[in-house]
Amino acid sequence: MSTGSKTTTSKKMCLIGAFGVGKTSLIRRFVDRQFSDQYLSTVGVTISRKLVDLQEPPTKNLQLLSWDLEGSTKFKAIAPNDLQGAQAAIVVDDVTRSETLERLSDPIQSFLTINPQGVLAVALNKADLVEEKTLASLLQAVPFQHQPCVSTVCANSAKTGKAVDALFQTLAQCMMESE
Repeated sequence: MSTGSKTTTSKKMCLIGAFGVGKTSLIRRFVDRQFSDQYLSTVGVTISRKLVDLQEPPTKNLQLLSWDLEGSTKFKAIAPNDLQGAQAAIVVDDVTRSETLERLSDPIQSFLTINPQGVLAVALNKADLVEEKTLASLLQAVPFQHQPCVSTVCANSAKTGKAVDALFQTLAQCMMESE
Protein backbone atom coordinates (compact mmCIF):
# COMPACT_ATOMS: atom_id res chain seq x y z
CA MET A 1 0.00 0.00 0.00
CA SER A 2 1.35 3.43 -0.85
CA THR A 3 0.52 6.89 0.48
CA GLY A 4 2.23 9.40 -1.80
CA SER A 5 5.87 8.40 -1.82
CA LYS A 6 5.61 6.58 1.49
CA THR A 7 4.94 2.90 2.01
CA THR A 8 2.52 1.83 4.70
CA THR A 9 2.99 -1.10 7.07
CA SER A 10 0.26 -2.41 9.39
CA LYS A 11 1.07 -3.63 12.89
CA LYS A 12 -0.97 -4.79 15.87
CA MET A 13 -0.58 -3.27 19.31
CA CYS A 14 -2.68 -3.85 22.44
CA LEU A 15 -3.81 -1.58 25.25
CA ILE A 16 -3.73 -3.64 28.42
CA GLY A 17 -4.14 -3.04 32.12
CA ALA A 18 -6.56 -3.23 34.99
CA PHE A 19 -10.25 -2.52 34.82
CA GLY A 20 -11.05 1.23 34.66
CA VAL A 21 -7.54 2.64 34.14
CA GLY A 22 -8.50 4.59 31.02
CA LYS A 23 -7.43 2.36 28.12
CA THR A 24 -10.50 3.24 26.04
CA SER A 25 -10.20 6.95 26.85
CA LEU A 26 -6.54 6.89 25.84
CA ILE A 27 -7.19 5.31 22.44
CA ARG A 28 -10.20 7.57 21.81
CA ARG A 29 -8.04 10.63 22.55
CA PHE A 30 -5.36 9.41 20.14
CA VAL A 31 -7.58 8.19 17.28
CA ASP A 32 -10.64 10.45 17.47
CA ARG A 33 -9.28 13.43 19.45
CA GLN A 34 -12.18 13.00 21.88
CA PHE A 35 -12.69 12.50 25.59
CA SER A 36 -15.81 11.62 27.54
CA ASP A 37 -16.27 11.56 31.31
CA GLN A 38 -18.84 8.78 30.89
CA TYR A 39 -17.37 5.42 31.81
CA LEU A 40 -17.91 2.72 29.21
CA SER A 41 -16.61 -0.72 30.05
CA THR A 42 -15.00 -2.55 27.15
CA VAL A 43 -16.45 -6.01 26.66
CA GLY A 44 -14.01 -8.24 24.78
CA VAL A 45 -11.97 -6.24 22.27
CA THR A 46 -12.44 -2.99 20.36
CA ILE A 47 -10.12 -2.43 17.40
CA SER A 48 -9.17 1.06 16.17
CA ARG A 49 -6.96 2.13 13.28
CA LYS A 50 -4.77 5.18 12.91
CA LEU A 51 -2.10 6.08 10.39
CA VAL A 52 1.06 7.24 12.13
CA ASP A 53 3.52 9.32 10.13
CA LEU A 54 6.97 8.09 11.12
CA GLN A 55 10.01 10.35 11.23
CA GLU A 56 12.51 7.52 10.71
CA PRO A 57 12.61 6.07 8.13
CA PRO A 58 10.98 8.99 6.33
CA THR A 59 9.62 6.73 3.59
CA LYS A 60 7.22 4.78 5.84
CA ASN A 61 3.88 5.18 7.54
CA LEU A 62 2.53 2.81 10.16
CA GLN A 63 -1.10 1.73 10.15
CA LEU A 64 -1.51 1.13 13.88
CA LEU A 65 -4.15 -1.51 14.64
CA SER A 66 -4.91 -0.82 18.29
CA TRP A 67 -6.65 -3.58 20.22
CA ASP A 68 -8.34 -2.13 23.30
CA LEU A 69 -8.67 -5.19 25.54
CA GLU A 70 -11.19 -5.66 28.29
CA GLY A 71 -9.66 -4.70 31.64
CA SER A 72 -8.20 -7.38 33.87
CA THR A 73 -9.09 -7.83 37.52
CA LYS A 74 -7.56 -10.01 40.19
CA PHE A 75 -10.16 -12.63 39.23
CA LYS A 76 -9.90 -12.30 35.45
CA ALA A 77 -6.70 -12.27 33.41
CA ILE A 78 -6.09 -10.93 29.91
CA ALA A 79 -7.16 -13.44 27.25
CA PRO A 80 -3.89 -14.81 25.78
CA ASN A 81 -5.46 -15.19 22.32
CA ASP A 82 -6.04 -11.43 22.16
CA LEU A 83 -2.34 -10.78 22.69
CA GLN A 84 -1.12 -13.15 19.97
CA GLY A 85 0.48 -11.48 16.99
CA ALA A 86 0.93 -8.12 18.69
CA GLN A 87 4.22 -6.37 18.10
CA ALA A 88 3.65 -3.97 20.99
CA ALA A 89 1.49 -3.05 23.95
CA ILE A 90 0.72 0.01 25.98
CA VAL A 91 0.31 -1.01 29.60
CA VAL A 92 -1.99 1.54 31.20
CA ASP A 93 -2.01 2.50 34.88
CA ASP A 94 -4.38 4.81 36.77
CA VAL A 95 -2.21 7.09 38.92
CA THR A 96 -5.12 7.72 41.28
CA ARG A 97 -5.36 4.02 42.23
CA SER A 98 -2.16 2.64 43.78
CA GLU A 99 -3.32 -0.97 43.40
CA THR A 100 -3.13 -0.65 39.60
CA LEU A 101 0.57 0.23 39.79
CA GLU A 102 1.17 -2.60 42.27
CA ARG A 103 -0.32 -5.06 39.74
CA LEU A 104 1.30 -3.51 36.66
CA SER A 105 3.82 -6.33 36.30
CA ASP A 106 0.98 -8.85 35.68
CA PRO A 107 -0.10 -7.52 32.27
CA ILE A 108 3.53 -6.82 31.35
CA GLN A 109 4.47 -10.43 32.10
CA SER A 110 1.39 -11.76 30.27
CA PHE A 111 2.29 -9.79 27.15
CA LEU A 112 5.98 -10.75 27.17
CA THR A 113 5.19 -14.45 27.73
CA ILE A 114 3.19 -14.51 24.49
CA ASN A 115 5.27 -11.92 22.58
CA PRO A 116 8.85 -12.17 23.91
CA GLN A 117 10.17 -9.90 21.14
CA GLY A 118 7.41 -7.31 21.70
CA VAL A 119 7.88 -3.67 22.61
CA LEU A 120 6.15 -2.07 25.59
CA ALA A 121 5.20 1.43 26.66
CA VAL A 122 3.88 2.22 30.13
CA ALA A 123 1.27 4.97 30.39
CA LEU A 124 0.63 6.47 33.81
CA ASN A 125 -2.80 7.79 32.90
CA LYS A 126 -4.91 10.44 34.66
CA ALA A 127 -1.79 12.51 35.40
CA ASP A 128 -3.96 15.63 35.50
CA LEU A 129 -5.47 14.38 38.78
CA VAL A 130 -2.28 14.20 40.89
CA GLU A 131 0.52 16.58 41.86
CA GLU A 132 3.83 16.64 39.96
CA LYS A 133 5.70 15.42 43.07
CA THR A 134 3.43 12.35 43.26
CA LEU A 135 3.91 11.70 39.53
CA ALA A 136 7.68 11.82 39.89
CA SER A 137 7.66 9.15 42.59
CA LEU A 138 5.20 7.00 40.62
CA LEU A 139 7.43 7.18 37.53
CA GLN A 140 10.29 5.80 39.64
CA ALA A 141 8.16 2.87 40.87
CA VAL A 142 7.20 1.45 37.45
CA PRO A 143 8.28 -2.21 37.18
CA PHE A 144 10.38 -3.32 34.15
CA GLN A 145 11.09 0.29 33.17
CA HIS A 146 14.81 -0.34 32.67
CA GLN A 147 14.29 -3.45 30.55
CA PRO A 148 15.17 -3.18 26.84
CA CYS A 149 11.59 -4.14 25.89
CA VAL A 150 10.18 -0.95 27.49
CA SER A 151 10.41 1.87 24.96
CA THR A 152 8.93 4.60 27.15
CA VAL A 153 7.32 5.30 30.50
CA CYS A 154 5.30 8.48 30.60
CA ALA A 155 2.75 10.34 32.65
CA ASN A 156 -0.17 11.26 30.44
CA SER A 157 -3.78 12.38 30.51
CA ALA A 158 -6.44 11.12 28.14
CA LYS A 159 -8.64 13.95 29.41
CA THR A 160 -6.30 16.85 28.60
CA GLY A 161 -4.33 15.09 25.85
CA LYS A 162 -1.03 15.58 27.72
CA ALA A 163 1.68 13.29 26.25
CA VAL A 164 -0.83 11.06 24.43
CA ASP A 165 0.49 11.64 20.90
CA ALA A 166 4.10 11.38 22.10
CA LEU A 167 3.32 8.04 23.76
CA PHE A 168 1.89 6.50 20.60
CA GLN A 169 4.51 8.11 18.32
CA THR A 170 7.37 6.76 20.43
CA LEU A 171 5.86 3.28 20.53
CA ALA A 172 5.18 3.29 16.77
CA GLN A 173 8.77 4.34 16.08
CA CYS A 174 10.10 1.53 18.32
CA MET A 175 7.82 -0.99 16.61
CA MET A 176 9.34 -0.12 13.24
CA GLU A 177 12.89 -0.17 14.58
CA SER A 178 12.40 -3.63 16.08
CA GLU A 179 11.55 -5.18 12.69
